Amino acid sequence: MNDYLKPDIGATILRVTLGIVLIAHSLYLKLFVFTLPGTAAFFASIGLPELLAYIVFTIEAVAGIALILGFKTRWFAALLIPVLLGATWAHAGSGWLFSNPNGGWEYPLFLTMAAIVQIFLGDGRYAIKSTREELQTEKAKYA
Repeated sequence: MNDYLKPDIGATILRVTLGIVLIAHSLYLKLFVFTLPGTAAFFASIGLPELLAYIVFTIEAVAGIALILGFKTRWFAALLIPVLLGATWAHAGSGWLFSNPNGGWEYPLFLTMAAIVQIFLGDGRYAIKSTREELQTEKAKYA
């Protein structure tokens, strides 16, 4: 098989892309566009505790960075699932399309599925490894 068509490259592309999307939604959208107090007010308007907005922001930002780097990918992808399901729920009343006013639910649902797939795929080839055993396992896998 062509070296460019291996699953580890696909896992890397998914991991980095998912990380970039999370950074865009946390640091850019929640922090700079809506601001954290504005995001907290939105959470309150849909019946969620305002504090949850800060927790969600932190999870998205930290997980986004961890995914881009390939650090504990499966763990951070799993941590994202409740956050992404919550986003799906928050947008459920707006209909299917994310281009609808207040966004739709298909995009957060897609991101949820992408996080689940990332759990199955793991880090991919180009990732920071946290332990010596992981490095040795990965080296043997691609040898």
